[in-house]
Amino acid sequence: MLLIAIIVGTLVAGIGSVWLAAALSFGVLARYTQHMLSLAAGALMATAFMHLLPEAFESQASAHDLFLTLLGGLVFFFLLDKAELWHHGHEHHHGGASHASTHEHGHVHDHGHAHSTPQPGSWAVLTGDSVHCFGDGILIASAFMADMRLGAIAALAVLAHEVPHHMGDLMVLRTGANNRRMALVKVSLAGAVTALGGLAGYWLVDLLHDYLPYFLVIASSSFVYVALADLIPQLQKRLSLSETIAQISWLAVGIGMVTVLSGLAHNH
Repeated sequence: MLLIAIIVGTLVAGIGSVWLAAALSFGVLARYTQHMLSLAAGALMATAFMHLLPEAFESQASAHDLFLTLLGGLVFFFLLDKAELWHHGHEHHHGGASHASTHEHGHVHDHGHAHSTPQPGSWAVLTGDSVHCFGDGILIASAFMADMRLGAIAALAVLAHEVPHHMGDLMVLRTGANNRRMALVKVSLAGAVTALGGLAGYWLVDLLHDYLPYFLVIASSSFVYVALADLIPQLQKRLSLSETIAQISWLAVGIGMVTVLSGLAHNH
C-alpha cells in the first residue's frame, strides 16, 4: 500500500505539474501565472516549516546535526543554481559566436531554418529536469515513509513548486522546435522520472530508516530555497493596491491549504 501511494504521489507531482504548467503556458490560464507563483511560495514555506521540519525534529536525531543538514542543503541548492547559471551563460556565449559566424558568411537560407532547429540547450534542460525530478521522487518517498498524509502534502508541494520550473522548460523547448505537443511530451517524460526516484527512495529510506529525519530536512531546504530564492523575488515588484492584495491572498491560500491538510492529519 505504501509503495502504491509513493508511485501515485510521484506521478501526480511529476507529470501533473507538467500538464498544469502547459495549461498556464499555452492555455487560457496564462494570465494567472503570478497567482500560481504566490500559491506555490505559500505552500512550500508552510510545508517546510509546519510539517517537514517539525517531523524531523521530533525524532531522536541531534538538533545540531539537523540544523547543519539544513544549512548544507541551502548552500547546496545555491551552488546548484550557480552551476546552472554558469552553464547557460557559457552556452549562450558559444551560441552567440556561432550566430555571428553565420552572419559573416551571409547564409540567408540557413538563417531561415533557425527557428525549426532545436536549441543546443534543449537536451541539457531535459537532462537537468530529469535529475531534479529524480531527487523530488526520493524526497516524496521519504515523506511518505514518515506519514502517509505528510507524503501527500509533500507531493502537492512538489507539484506546486515544479509548475514555474516546467513552464520555463516548455518555453525553452517550444522556442527551439516551435512544437507545443513535442515539448509537452518531452517534459512529461522528464517528469515521469519522479516515479523512478520514488522507487529508489522507497528502498533507500527503508534500508536507512535512521536517516529519515535528514531526508526530511533536505526536502525542507529545497522547498525553503525555491520559495525564498526563486519564487518570492519574482513577486517583489511594484504593483497596484488590488494586485498586491491578490498576491498576498494567494500566498495565504497556499499556506492555508497546507494548514488544513495538517489539521486533518492531526485530527486523525
